[in-house]
Amino acid sequence: MGIKETAFYEGGPHIGDLIFNILLGFTVICLPLTVGAIVRALWLRYRITDRRISVTGGWQGRDRSDVIYAEVKRLVKVSRGIGLWGDIVVTLRDNSRLELRAIPRYREIYDYIAERAAAKTGIALESIKA
Repeated sequence: MGIKETAFYEGGPHIGDLIFNILLGFTVICLPLTVGAIVRALWLRYRITDRRISVTGGWQGRDRSDVIYAEVKRLVKVSRGIGLWGDIVVTLRDNSRLELRAIPRYREIYDYIAERAAAKTGIALESIKA
């Protein structure tokens, strides 16, 4: 019998990322950005719970990365799409990084991850939020 997890966020990238990149795709030079946005919209999924961060992606959603909050060393957020969505970069204790790209409600999710990481690691919240 597994321990129950409470999901804070489950879903894919913000729809605005797809729309914006499709509009950019009308200029041939931005076509690679459009293809990337379409692939993200089809197969990238995030699941943020009270125990972990899970990212499912890759070709046809075959890759999965799970990170527990005790491994989080630092967080950085970057606003995109006039602040409607953003990116969050999670740096782990081994200095590897997990990127959450075009995530909706990124400010709330950033604060949620930072609070959970501070509680699990004992590191001050200000040190985790960079």
